[in-house]
Amino acid sequence: MTTSGALFQGQTPLAVRMRPTSLDEVAGQRHLLRPGSPLVALADSERQTTGAVSVILWGPPGTGKTTLAQAIARSSGRRFVELSAITAGVKDVREVMQEALTQRDLYGQSTILFLDEIHRFTKAQQDALLPGVENGWVVLIAATTENPSFSVISPLLSRSLLLTLEPLVDDDLGALVDRAVDDPRGLAGTVTLAADARAALVQMASGDARRALTALEAAAAMVETPDSDETPEITAEAVGQAVDRALLRYDRQGDEHYDVISAFIKSIRGSDVDAAIHYLARMIEAGEDPRFIARRLVISASEDIGLADPQALQIAVAAADAVQFIGMPEGRILLAEATAYLASTAKSNAAYLAIDRAIADVRKGGFGRVPNHLRDAHYAGAKRLGHGKGYRYPHDSDIGVVAQQYLPDPLVGRRYYEPTTHGHERDVSSRLEKIRRILSGEA
Repeated sequence: MTTSGALFQGQTPLAVRMRPTSLDEVAGQRHLLRPGSPLVALADSERQTTGAVSVILWGPPGTGKTTLAQAIARSSGRRFVELSAITAGVKDVREVMQEALTQRDLYGQSTILFLDEIHRFTKAQQDALLPGVENGWVVLIAATTENPSFSVISPLLSRSLLLTLEPLVDDDLGALVDRAVDDPRGLAGTVTLAADARAALVQMASGDARRALTALEAAAAMVETPDSDETPEITAEAVGQAVDRALLRYDRQGDEHYDVISAFIKSIRGSDVDAAIHYLARMIEAGEDPRFIARRLVISASEDIGLADPQALQIAVAAADAVQFIGMPEGRILLAEATAYLASTAKSNAAYLAIDRAIADVRKGGFGRVPNHLRDAHYAGAKRLGHGKGYRYPHDSDIGVVAQQYLPDPLVGRRYYEPTTHGHERDVSSRLEKIRRILSGEA
């Protein structure tokens, strides 16, 4: 029997062959494909207007950005031009614009320009798009995996609709895999797919359609049996052999990098140790720099824990030093230990708030002169100026604290550090209240 590996050997990848020819075949993104939505209007062959709105499609890899652009072009009957920001330059963009203008003026045909990975375009390259977009020479469909607010110039953003694509849900991925097994463009029924194998493909794809189809194609090649008359079955074991680990979506320079580290820190702050360990595992498996993770732990120890547990900072710094000394993969154990400790201990952001309040006062000019009795009296002429006069040495007191003004005059009575009642800071709060009463002369 002819099997999938032999039948499709040398052909284009399964993910490319299975690209939809219309919006009806697109998996997922239902929130962008409702009747009357901008994308549906673009795909309407009855609406061949040059004033159609340009769009920027923002979403993770494998969510259908290129698929949507090509389906719109096929359905609308518009001329379709595709450029890649990796290979195209300003000259290429200008040539496309000029040709689009010619096609519009001579033949009344509008052009869809699909620009993949627009975030890789320089400012000058993006500037070259503006005349065509603004004057309606082209309808721009730009795709990006990075936040357009940071990677796309403001004039282009203001002239386009920003549409956000979501990772595909399990039902969408499952339907996509099923279609690829049976569709003549796909594996054409040359294999069957076991239920547990289907579930494994969906889980490992992590919302990415392209990855699901790539893994399916690899698993199909694993089970081909040229000498058998039986239709081979893709099993969960075959999927596991084809793809030895989940396909994590993680770009160390992109949004997923910032989203995962944000979730990691917020889980520590929220005292959910299990969630914190989960996000730590995701970063480790994705190849994140362990030194970056360690630095974030040190920051968290001060920002979110502070004096509620002074040992937290020591543990975080020790873990950072040890990870640099030991390296990976053993460093994962040190990071996990520090993460578990920080997530499960008492929390306080009092020190963090204290310095921010003080900085805010300083920036507003609220600092005043250093009181005379606190000024340096060790240089010649200092005592003549009254520097150090009246200073009371705290160690001369039985309790080590004396009534004395330390803040500048405009800030007397100002409180920056307000300890919580969490952990060790409960004791700090009680002691500090007594100290402040002594300093002010109330006790």
